Amino acid sequence: MRKLRALFVVGCLLYLGSYATRAQSKRGVTPEDYLSFKFVGDPHISPDGRVVAFVLTVINQKKNRRESSIWIVPADGSAAPRRFSAEGFSSNSPRWSPDGKTLAFLSARASDLPAGETPKSQIFLLPMAGGGEAIALTRLKNGVQSYQWSPEGSRIVVVSTSGPMDDVAAADRKSDVRHYTHIQYKFNDTGWFDDRRRHLWVTSVPGGEAKQITEGQDWNDTDPQWSPDGTHIAFVSDRTGKAYDDSHNTDVWVIPAAGGKLTKISDHAFEDESPRWSPDGKQILFTGQTAVHQFPKLYVADSSGGAASQLAVKDLDTIPGELRWPTSSTVLFAAGVRGETHIFRADPAAHTFSAVGSGPRGIHSFDVSPSTGNLVYLANDFQHLDDLYTSNLDGSGERQLTHVNSDLWAQLELQPVERLAYKSSDGWAIEGFFVKPLGWQTGKKYPMVLVIHGGPEGMFGVDWYHEFQVYAAKGWAVFFCNPRGSTGYGERFERGEINNWGGMDYQDIMAGVDAALKEYPWVDANDLGVTGGSYGGYMTNWMVSHTNRFKAAVTLRSISNFISDDGTRDGAYGHEEYFKGVIFDDFDQYWDSSPLKYARDVRTPTLILHSDNDFRVPIEQGEQWFRALQHYGVPSEIVFFPRENHNLTRTGEPKHLVESLNWQLYWFDRYLNGNSNSKPPDAQ
Repeated sequence: MRKLRALFVVGCLLYLGSYATRAQSKRGVTPEDYLSFKFVGDPHISPDGRVVAFVLTVINQKKNRRESSIWIVPADGSAAPRRFSAEGFSSNSPRWSPDGKTLAFLSARASDLPAGETPKSQIFLLPMAGGGEAIALTRLKNGVQSYQWSPEGSRIVVVSTSGPMDDVAAADRKSDVRHYTHIQYKFNDTGWFDDRRRHLWVTSVPGGEAKQITEGQDWNDTDPQWSPDGTHIAFVSDRTGKAYDDSHNTDVWVIPAAGGKLTKISDHAFEDESPRWSPDGKQILFTGQTAVHQFPKLYVADSSGGAASQLAVKDLDTIPGELRWPTSSTVLFAAGVRGETHIFRADPAAHTFSAVGSGPRGIHSFDVSPSTGNLVYLANDFQHLDDLYTSNLDGSGERQLTHVNSDLWAQLELQPVERLAYKSSDGWAIEGFFVKPLGWQTGKKYPMVLVIHGGPEGMFGVDWYHEFQVYAAKGWAVFFCNPRGSTGYGERFERGEINNWGGMDYQDIMAGVDAALKEYPWVDANDLGVTGGSYGGYMTNWMVSHTNRFKAAVTLRSISNFISDDGTRDGAYGHEEYFKGVIFDDFDQYWDSSPLKYARDVRTPTLILHSDNDFRVPIEQGEQWFRALQHYGVPSEIVFFPRENHNLTRTGEPKHLVESLNWQLYWFDRYLNGNSNSKPPDAQ
């Protein structure tokens, strides 16, 4: 017995020693780790439920771009994932033919194009039998934005663009000026509008002949969905003729698959979207709003039109997305609730719904096999990027199908995230989250970085946050929270931001800072940083102009002056939903809510990061803030990112995304750590 006990003790010591060695070999997360991340997306399960196709995106550092490919994996996990699309091309949007014998996908390939013409995304078909090259199905002049197979598999409905100048060569155009007659003429992601509009084509398979079935210069047609019998197509469009005049009245329409007369299905004066047919084709489910700033509700209406829509689910106080209607008694959707994102299952006859699964993670991009009822979805958490999972329709029998970043995770020491619930100054319940610094030791004091999300209709929660792990690896605690205006906590909570920018939202966040300092007394209250992007950048500017509690601030793509922002951003007068009216009706409220008005009160050293092509928050917003701080003698620097738009830290060039994070580290190292020798990323 003594020998066994001694062997047990020795074994434990050997295990602990081995564990300590492994732990010591791990390192903290760096900005450059982004370049090694692999991103899983857009999973689709085969009709028989046996195989899952998905997109895998990696970073090509030499070319400074993302490259995507199609992969497949058995749904039972019996084999490892394998690449299915060809090397040398980026491919995305995999979609199964109804018989499961062919996989379609989008790819931009230069074959058969005239010299000098840029390839557009087209539909390619690849037989599952293998042994063959993908064949281009479409050759639409402006490419394919999205598509869907018909139920019998002999046709595909396509969203593409067309315009009156499509057949006129650039060299033959009389003028290269931009000429507009509507208030909407630019958008952050796509830039300046041209004369092309999104419409629907029906393409034959395998011939590829395409027939345009919708048209019009005053609207776009999107999200086409085939009826179960293949005779009609539902889609979304604002056909008021005012889509480019700041209208918010999209509707669900139905058109014969061969083209013809439209039937209006939805009946609300605001956004009606995401049509999904019932399995018998007699009804259409969609999301709809009856008022501005209302959470979308789930409605059903007769697919023949002419009858009022009815609520499909009662007491739904969240935002439904990714709608599916696989069986007559089952509607599925994804939604965020209290910092978590899950799939929900609703019964449209009983008007009830409940969550499928639970736990601290974020589930999204799901698909369902109509034959087996199996679900496939992506899931992440605070310490993992997305991986692919499958389960039964009720969430049971879950199986993880991919481990795409496992080699990298084995090298990294990742910090857990703790929830911190607290009350704001007026008693509202707010939820925050906290990350301890890597290598935390009792008895030591540590700086803390406050991070504020964008939106304001965003939601911090269970998700992978690269930058938070990077901050923690630098020895800083991280606090982030969901102040009023955030989604995931009900419509009343989100509407609490109306007429309140810089008001109770500011109080919510500062109450969270105080709660964190109380809960974690080892945080140095005199060594606080603050950062955020978009609305988070606005709030960063507001905070440093209303308190001197922060030693350093980094503001990204931020609003500083509502007066000049309105009318120059892509949304024209885009803030009237948050204020008492448009800027002309209440000028004082817009100016009173602008951080620029209070620039003389700023003392916090501030770094400003902005993108050259930001149409959401124009570059002049960053310039005004920088020059005001310079005018008042505040230590400040500004960095402009060329070729980037408002989405720099999400979809920007990989090297810029990494450099943006390194600029943040430089500033906080300099002013939180007091390192006067800290060098900016562009230092030679």
